[in-house]
Amino acid sequence: MILTRRHLLTAAAAATLVRPAQAQALPRILCFGDSLTAGFGLGPTEGLVPQLSAWLADAGRPADLIDAGLSGDTTYGGRVRIELSMRRHRPDAVIVELGGNDMLRRWQPADAEANLDAILQTAGSGGRPLLLVGIHAPAGQPDWRRAWSGIWPRLAERHGALLLQDLYAPLAQVPATDRAPLLLRDGVHPSAQGVALIVRHLGPVAAQLVERAA
Repeated sequence: MILTRRHLLTAAAAATLVRPAQAQALPRILCFGDSLTAGFGLGPTEGLVPQLSAWLADAGRPADLIDAGLSGDTTYGGRVRIELSMRRHRPDAVIVELGGNDMLRRWQPADAEANLDAILQTAGSGGRPLLLVGIHAPAGQPDWRRAWSGIWPRLAERHGALLLQDLYAPLAQVPATDRAPLLLRDGVHPSAQGVALIVRHLGPVAAQLVERAA
């Protein structure tokens, strides 16, 4: 067969039409948090980010999840590093999961709220979609715990973010006598099995975030 100029032009036009769909990148989601995001004590496929990535793919909402978890980080530490993370990764959307270590240090929720407010302001600049992941204060005075519970919906409303009120809710619903397989030996961080339970809780809201970022 002899290829004429007409054949070549037709083929080039067809390739131009197909290429954008083939080359379309997945939404880039920055997972910005502490050891819960970083997968503390777990294997490379067992942590929150890889398990959530697999869940989203199975749900038909694949995304490129970027692990920006830092074990031991606080809301203040996140406030310091968020701008650099945004410049480095240039995500399409951001999941913010911080506050657990503030609670363990008995820091005041008002201080954490100010730090998270600054993080969300930077992360959501230009209308970037956000998902705020809260956590329930496990111990402390009732007034202090209620104050912590109140910051998550206020922040989400202020920044137009999706909200998961309590990341650990599915673990808390398991009777204490049956909870050991869901936690590491420290009794704080989730095991791979515990992460799988958390991801089933987080996944549907994360899928909404991916939809907003697409």
